[in-house]
Amino acid sequence: MEEDKTGTSSTLSVSATSIKVTEVSKDGDALTFIIVSQKLSGTGEYHVDRTYEDFEWLQQHLFSLEDVPGIQGIIFPPLPAKAQLNPSAKLVKQLGLLATGENWMLYCKALEAYLQQVAAHNTLNKTKDLETFLTSAEPPGRQKVKKGIFNRLSQAVEGIRKEGHKDVDEFFKTERDHNFTLTGFSKTAAERFLEVVLTEQKIAMACGHFAASLQLCVEAGEDPDMQTFSKMCVKISEVMVSMKSNVQKVAENNVSTLGLGLDLESRYQEAEKEMLFRRTCKLVELETASRNAERAKPVKKAAMDEIKRAAEKDFDHTSGVAKQEIARFQRARVDVLRQALIQWCEQQLLTAKDSAELYKQHLQAFRGPASSDPSS
Repeated sequence: MEEDKTGTSSTLSVSATSIKVTEVSKDGDALTFIIVSQKLSGTGEYHVDRTYEDFEWLQQHLFSLEDVPGIQGIIFPPLPAKAQLNPSAKLVKQLGLLATGENWMLYCKALEAYLQQVAAHNTLNKTKDLETFLTSAEPPGRQKVKKGIFNRLSQAVEGIRKEGHKDVDEFFKTERDHNFTLTGFSKTAAERFLEVVLTEQKIAMACGHFAASLQLCVEAGEDPDMQTFSKMCVKISEVMVSMKSNVQKVAENNVSTLGLGLDLESRYQEAEKEMLFRRTCKLVELETASRNAERAKPVKKAAMDEIKRAAEKDFDHTSGVAKQEIARFQRARVDVLRQALIQWCEQQLLTAKDSAELYKQHLQAFRGPASSDPSS
């Protein structure tokens, strides 16, 4: 397929919904992710292995599509923070809920969701870099990444100066206010949910320690009281093991369902915030160009007017794309959170049902043979 000057092609050769991050391998401190995607032709699959640096390469190349009209108005799918083996408390806070898993499959799900969102985007899925990332046997991350306009627009000094710039469009003024509120709320919700999960993991660990301690109290001997005491210790230890398993399962359900939804919501609110900031930068550029055109001397008037028209066209493109992106994002975020809540409820109900049956068996074991006697 012939490419245009923006570096995009007309189609992606794989199905967006078929993209899966199926497994992860460890080599020292490095993680390698196996990505499988189904060919649209139906003739087979692509299997590629990618590091996190490869994901960063893809994200930076998406950011560098400066020639695509209105590209600054896109809410780019947010890439999760880099995973760390044996993360410190500080890194756990940075990674959030994605740092709570032991086998990294939760992190794989987050990367999988990122790739599916990029591949489903009507503009981003046309880039040859995405096609290369998903289908090439060679690791794309070894190539040098071009720094695009987003790197320049994200400088701290410029951000402070433009962050609170007054908007000329009531729609975007309202959206910026809503985003500011939701960014804080979604981040807080994810952090509080992480605290719940970490507490559940501590409770599960304590149950395991208590179960092991009870086993140490078991002694062999013919003393009837000691035999009775040892049997009680064994039974209580078994109950504590069941409690440990139950709390662990609850924590896993929390993270793999609602936890993933809250994490994605928080990262996407930040992504929208970045998009709104880029549009604000375009507004500042237009206002600057307009002032320069008004003050220009006759000899430079034509050139300044042309710069103003170009800035106005760029700003209008960005605003138009931004409105479409915001509408799409608001629909998608509701669907994602609804699905996360449904899955969370379903998984916790199943876990509760299984645990209730197990505790019933423990209770019968405590009651002994007499529990089966209707007259008891």
